[in-house]
Amino acid sequence: MSIDAQDPAPAPTAQALAAVPPPKSIAPSADPSAAPPVAPRRRSLLQRMRREWQMYVFIVPGVLFFAVFAYLPLAGNVVAFQDYSAFRGVFDSQWVGLQNFANLLTDDEVLRALVNTLVISLLQIAFAFPAPIILALFLNSLLSERIKRAIQTVVYLPHFISWVIVIAIWQKILGGAGPIAEMFELIGLHGVNIMTNPETFKILVVSQVIWKDIGWGTIIFFAAISSIPTELYESAATDGAGSWRRMWHITLPGLVPVISLLLILTVGNVLTVGFEQLLLQQPAVGANAAQVLDTFVYYRGVAGGDWGLSAAAGLLKGVIATVLVIGANRIAKRLGTGGIF
Repeated sequence: MSIDAQDPAPAPTAQALAAVPPPKSIAPSADPSAAPPVAPRRRSLLQRMRREWQMYVFIVPGVLFFAVFAYLPLAGNVVAFQDYSAFRGVFDSQWVGLQNFANLLTDDEVLRALVNTLVISLLQIAFAFPAPIILALFLNSLLSERIKRAIQTVVYLPHFISWVIVIAIWQKILGGAGPIAEMFELIGLHGVNIMTNPETFKILVVSQVIWKDIGWGTIIFFAAISSIPTELYESAATDGAGSWRRMWHITLPGLVPVISLLLILTVGNVLTVGFEQLLLQQPAVGANAAQVLDTFVYYRGVAGGDWGLSAAAGLLKGVIATVLVIGANRIAKRLGTGGIF
């Protein structure tokens, strides 16, 4: 039996269509008291630590390091409020309150150390701070990679030499028996010894810092320069900008965030200059030229036994440095360069 054709299904009648109920429309709830959908509950810190405890284990060594060597020693600042004696200890030493801080304001040696510290720090900010920037820009402009690497290697080396060796090298060159003194002898200037001249000692200190750390400081600025997109230089060169204009309008603006960060940190250390560098050279030029706050703390506290006064000087220096960092960070943010926190 074969089926040649199949009858089509009959069309629905009007009565059948009328009997089908209309689709229900989804309308928002008219109840104003209905609560909004509840957001997923956020896990507490303890829950996150339990879930990701492996990651928190990695930060334990760092936390212990700073707790033992940075935060725990802060308790020793109580010595600044005592007439501390190493024989009596912290608990048996006499409590003098703010007397040590009052003595700082009337001590002529503290005032001389403060002036020397500020002068040396300002000279370093004016000359030693921009020196790595200038060197990085100069090396970045060199076309020969071989010459660039050779110069980088030479200027990096002094950073790894201790201050004892650095002072010895400078003494051999600029001292009374060095080649510089012999050159002055030839032109009729006798007895010239730059290493023992108190009048030029601060300039000497800044020169030593530049010679030792200028190469090391360029590493950060080279990293910042390498992060600048090369398309900017190509577009500027296409528009006819020369090397100086590309450096002024592309390279320097790209270095502004890094310069701002390092400048804030430098301002925070304005009361801290090279302790070892100045301690080694102070006998040659005298305390009037080389005494800074760090050497004052050493000579008055460690060597002289006046622990309370030296601790007060160190604590006051730390407070001032904290205020300077916070102030410099706020100024940097208002200028639109971004801060460190």
